[in-house]
Amino acid sequence: MPVNLVVPESITAVPGVRLGTVAAGLKKNNAKDLVLVNLDTTSHTAAVFTRNAYCAAPVTVARQHLKASKGAIRALLINSGGANAATGTQGLQNARSHCSQVADILGIATDQVLPFSTGVIGEQLPGDTMRNGIDQVALSLGTTSDHWRSAAEGIMTTDTVLKQYSEQVEVDGQSITVGGFAKGSGMIQPNMATMLAYVFTDASVSSDVLQSLCEEVADRTFNSVTVDGDTSTNDAFVLVATGVSGASRVDGNVLDTDHPAWPAFSGSVLRVATWLAHALVRDGEGASKFITVRVSGGKSENDCKLVALTVGNSPLVKTAFFASDANLGRIIMAVGRSGLDYLDLNKFSLALGNAEKRVDVMDAGQPAPGYTDEIGQDIMQAAELQIDIDLGAGEKSWTCWASDLSHDYVSINADYRS
Repeated sequence: MPVNLVVPESITAVPGVRLGTVAAGLKKNNAKDLVLVNLDTTSHTAAVFTRNAYCAAPVTVARQHLKASKGAIRALLINSGGANAATGTQGLQNARSHCSQVADILGIATDQVLPFSTGVIGEQLPGDTMRNGIDQVALSLGTTSDHWRSAAEGIMTTDTVLKQYSEQVEVDGQSITVGGFAKGSGMIQPNMATMLAYVFTDASVSSDVLQSLCEEVADRTFNSVTVDGDTSTNDAFVLVATGVSGASRVDGNVLDTDHPAWPAFSGSVLRVATWLAHALVRDGEGASKFITVRVSGGKSENDCKLVALTVGNSPLVKTAFFASDANLGRIIMAVGRSGLDYLDLNKFSLALGNAEKRVDVMDAGQPAPGYTDEIGQDIMQAAELQIDIDLGAGEKSWTCWASDLSHDYVSINADYRS
């Protein structure tokens, strides 16, 4: 079961977005597996993709189409049940063909369609199944909260629950909606895990500003979570501003960083993305713990992030947390091998806590007075834990989120293709 994850039954639909979902037959269990998102003509789209060198065919095509259209995307086609990765020239041809079919149906340009796939790597998507599915899904487009929920279900693979979230914020006296959905449970350390995430808003934002916001938000959310340290071939985070609300600057330009409401708007996008990113970890394959790793005292944010992810990815740290074993020397080990050249154990401090209690474990490289293994073990019984690490070398900090590593993780991945 996901760790303390409460998913809203419904979310507020974002104006300017139509969604359709069908069970095309890509999944063995006949579950929903094909999603089409149709965007209003005023929409701008931004995206970041996996940094895996062996990226999937749809990632290659999506990057090309996003650049060619200058962000004027009108449709997203998302399939689960097959990654279309490591599929060679045929995989690329298939991805382009699927975009062309969607474009013909919707009366738009082919490069205004972005394709996304998730599932088993190394298998071609079945041609007839995809073609028939695209025809069917185009007939199911709608704008209700049920359409949003179905889309969130349609992109799931090993997820145990759908992941959707929304909120509203005021801009120029109008209520703006920010909402979206994501999938991911394993192969999660996006580094842009297997993850796909889509956030939409009806605000009016230019492509360049939206792309900058997309990259900043991705870095602080989806690029700061880990389940197992593996970066998928198919990862993508997409941010869409439909512009339907008309909320904008007083002088008529689109919403930008100079607008008085920009902090509220961008903060809302960050909160929605953070909720979705946390949901990936809470629903991590076999996860029983949700672990916040906060590193401070670094010379740069990137240094702090490196240390946090080294700790969060360590199998020894993760298995200790699964067992509620206060073997906190494993954290010290992970920090020490992170690769920073200015680490000084005499300046290192470590604390451990849960919602009810926090205790210092090490202070300036020495065991903290009063700390015992029994105290640490008692704290670690909780499902949600926080590790506070102070490197004592600077003013920068970063926070990442990780799951533990359980027996179930091995079982789920051993049986993934069966």
